[in-house]
Amino acid sequence: MSDFKTLQKVLLPRPDQLDIQALYVDGGEFYGIHTPEKSLKQDTKKASESESHASVATERVDNSNFISNRSTHVPQGKRISFATYFNAFPASYWKRWTNLSSVRLHIETSGEGIVSLHKSSGRGTIQQLDMHTVSGESTLDIDLPLKPFGDGGWYWFDLIGGKGDFTLVSAEWQSDAPVVNPDKQGITLEITTMNKVDYCLNNLRSLGTNPEALDLFDEILLVDQGTQKVQEHPDFEEAVAPLKGKFRIINQSNLGGSGGFARGMYEAVANGSKYALLLDDDVVLDPDSIVRMHTFAEHTRKPTLVGGHMFDVQNRAALHTMGEKIDPYRFFWGQADENIEPGHNFALSNLRATPWMHRRVDVDYNGWWMDLIPTDVIREIGLPLPVFIKWDDAEYGYRATLRGYPTVTFPGAAVWHMSWLDKDDTVGWQAYFHARNRFIAALSHSPYKRGGRLLKESVFNSVKHLLSMQYSTESIRILALKDVLAGPDQLHEHLATRLPVVRQMLQEFSDAQFNEDIDSFPQPRAVKPPRPGLRPPTYAQLPLWTLKTAAKQLLKPVSEESQQAPQAQIPHQDNRWWRTAKYDSVLVSNAEGSAVSWYKRRPEVLRAHLSEGTQLTAQIMRQWPELSKQYRAAFGKITSFEEWGKTFTKHTESELKR
Repeated sequence: MSDFKTLQKVLLPRPDQLDIQALYVDGGEFYGIHTPEKSLKQDTKKASESESHASVATERVDNSNFISNRSTHVPQGKRISFATYFNAFPASYWKRWTNLSSVRLHIETSGEGIVSLHKSSGRGTIQQLDMHTVSGESTLDIDLPLKPFGDGGWYWFDLIGGKGDFTLVSAEWQSDAPVVNPDKQGITLEITTMNKVDYCLNNLRSLGTNPEALDLFDEILLVDQGTQKVQEHPDFEEAVAPLKGKFRIINQSNLGGSGGFARGMYEAVANGSKYALLLDDDVVLDPDSIVRMHTFAEHTRKPTLVGGHMFDVQNRAALHTMGEKIDPYRFFWGQADENIEPGHNFALSNLRATPWMHRRVDVDYNGWWMDLIPTDVIREIGLPLPVFIKWDDAEYGYRATLRGYPTVTFPGAAVWHMSWLDKDDTVGWQAYFHARNRFIAALSHSPYKRGGRLLKESVFNSVKHLLSMQYSTESIRILALKDVLAGPDQLHEHLATRLPVVRQMLQEFSDAQFNEDIDSFPQPRAVKPPRPGLRPPTYAQLPLWTLKTAAKQLLKPVSEESQQAPQAQIPHQDNRWWRTAKYDSVLVSNAEGSAVSWYKRRPEVLRAHLSEGTQLTAQIMRQWPELSKQYRAAFGKITSFEEWGKTFTKHTESELKR
């Protein structure tokens, strides 16, 4: 008899997860929506918006039915569907990337009821495959082919209660396919942290309570780059005690995300692990997702980077995105498929009624909130770019793809993280790294002459920042352009030194000075408010509008009244460049809603920044071919184990083993 092993356990929400019940079970009767024979994009947008939203909200299951995170009662005559994010089987991903040709559904039940089996296509069309009436202590093994899932689709089952008690004892998806390259399987899990002590301790506790995940780890490594050290917290010893002596801390200087994650990859190769698992510090983790990612990676036909999805930690049923690609012409990241609806909330629209989610999404990279990387890949393509933050994960996945190693963002594996909607890293200190690192990645990889659209977009972004009085952001973007022109040799040195320089530059501008007390600013008033209107200029209007606005900001004197008091207060969500540009002085809240800064128009700064930024951009355009050769020639060195090893030796402060 073949030896079937678990691919994916069917899970139920724990008592602390009842707000995300919709990710595990659905009590609704809705089967799906009709998708007419039109384009996929038209199907998904129009069908999901016009036909489904009024009737497809996930119906809750009575919490008292849950027995454990594997078992639940099914009330008489009620249906519980497992067509959910964590429990449906993403068949198309297994067909495309692994050595599986079929999957087995193994279900153990008690009592009388019905097991109803379903599948979907890549278009979201749903088909009922079979129904099994069961009674007493029952075990079902149903073998299912993966052949029909070329473009997308899922398998799942529903349970319907019969007379008397009906209980799901356990269920899982299984396979008898052999593991690829079974010689070693271990993981070095690495968390990079910067003063997120409570998050780290909570995740270490979670790992310690999951023996199945814990057994996978060769080592759990925390690279602590903060000033508030995890090991100094009074609960530290209690949190790491269950980790079976597998835990180690490396304290090092703040080398940013790329420095921390590079250290984890470096150590994973050094200790002989098969995989490096990179994990952000400020996430909420369910270790079962790690088990699923590892199982999937063990069956991929070639070494594959396997990542998890990101859910919004403040709106926990909302999925950030299904996957991302890099547009090589813009050299910028974005959604991997135009049909994806970012921020999809499963509590409002279930899997069965969301056709675009049934299409397999192929990606270029995984975010490093959770990414499992084979060390064979690391040995061949090197370590991350030494860029501190931003573009380290995107460039690495893109680089791996260019070298023939695919990346998969795997459904059913995820963490919870702060949504990008609650952050704004396009302004403030991170804007420097956004600009510099995008240029570095493009100079290293872009297939287009002079980077495609990148330079044009850089100019557009500069104009937007300047017209909206974000002078601090543009000042550090100018520094970024200078550093791009300086070449790649200073990148390792800048890992530990550039952030303090950037922060010091920001201190010169009022738009970068935040105060939590809005009453510390003068009360907003305007002698002559700007003309009303909230709509941005159209594309046809934009060139003339921009010229007129720039001329006004450069030539019109700044009123004395606007310097004494702001003319208005603008919430962060309304802080659009074409709106803020109407004012001479305005209070603007930050993305978190925790503080306010004062934007003030300064024509002399606008003039100087516009001139310098334009000259630097023109210089990069002229020198692009030479710069590109320079970065590509240095690429192997700056991402090498030798060069990173020197950086780690220089910046390691201490180590602790527990």
